[in-house]
Amino acid sequence: MTIESRRDPFPAVDLRGKVALVTGASRGIGRAVAEGAARAGAEVVLVSRNQAGVDAVAEAIAAAGGQALAVAAHAGEAGAVEAAVAQAVDRFGGVDLLVNNAGTCPHFGPVLEADDALWDKTMDVNVRSAWRAARACAPLMRARGGGRIVNVASVAALVPQPNVGLYCLSKAALKMLTEVLAVELAADGIQVNAVAPGFVRTRFSRGIWSDDARSTDVLATIPQRRMAEPEEVAAVVLALLSGMARFMTGSTVVVDGGQLAAAGYPPADASVR
Repeated sequence: MTIESRRDPFPAVDLRGKVALVTGASRGIGRAVAEGAARAGAEVVLVSRNQAGVDAVAEAIAAAGGQALAVAAHAGEAGAVEAAVAQAVDRFGGVDLLVNNAGTCPHFGPVLEADDALWDKTMDVNVRSAWRAARACAPLMRARGGGRIVNVASVAALVPQPNVGLYCLSKAALKMLTEVLAVELAADGIQVNAVAPGFVRTRFSRGIWSDDARSTDVLATIPQRRMAEPEEVAAVVLALLSGMARFMTGSTVVVDGGQLAAAGYPPADASVR
């Protein structure tokens, strides 16, 4: 039995002494996770293609009394995430927590109309980057006595969505990667879980929430009649990173306001109730 398994059965989200690496950390869910992890005491490595974006998040974390390292790296490029992990080791000594949040959806339309380049881009960012990051971090976690990995999937991994079939395929693959890694890394004390958000009010979904007609149609499928805020998804990610989820691995936690549960019901009036 590990020391951690004998702790308080109702722990708070306490990440003091941990190093967390978050991809796609410049905005949206990734930024919310990074800032939340820093508030919980973790030293945070922020990874994104945009240096200015992660610099701004690092500055916000520092202003709040936290510690962060901003690294510009394209998650879809071979070697980029591994280089970011190496910088994490140089700065903080290792990695305990990994959040694979980077994602893309470059193709809108029938899946048979997506060419090879779009397949490669989608799979590189949404699946291979998570695999590469896990491959780079797992030995570090093992050396530190264990760790936690959270992959940000989507409800699109569970139910096909119109015109984003390629994205659905990639997120379904990420869900399966979560389950495979959970089994393969359990003996090393490494837990691997995923969250599957529904519609979240981020720049990624701006095309929906900025269009009144499309927004109304989408909200009609969500029993709570609203989109999530990034912090609401981040809260679940932080719980999975913490001692609150010691006996969870291989799970995908849906955070969708009831959207999947209501899939068999006809769309209702989307007005706020």
